[in-house]
Amino acid sequence: MSKATAELDRNIAAFEKIRPELEKHHYGKWVLFHEEELIGTFDSFDHAAREAVRQFGRGPYLIRQVGAPPVTLPASVMYHPVHAED
Repeated sequence: MSKATAELDRNIAAFEKIRPELEKHHYGKWVLFHEEELIGTFDSFDHAAREAVRQFGRGPYLIRQVGAPPVTLPASVMYHPVHAED
């Protein structure tokens, strides 16, 4: 298991640990986790992703919508906003 995959697994576990509380108070919002810590809640995926990139670069980090079922993406998928510089 790669370091990034292990970090993602830890962030998912941190999310799952507080998911009931998040669903109670932040249902429908987007959350950002980094190093097993909730960094913040956001109104849109784009806002969460911009903050993640601003603070942590390419990651790893977890962005998930509270109340939505988990989504599995291929490892090759990476958020790359149109406005980001290469």
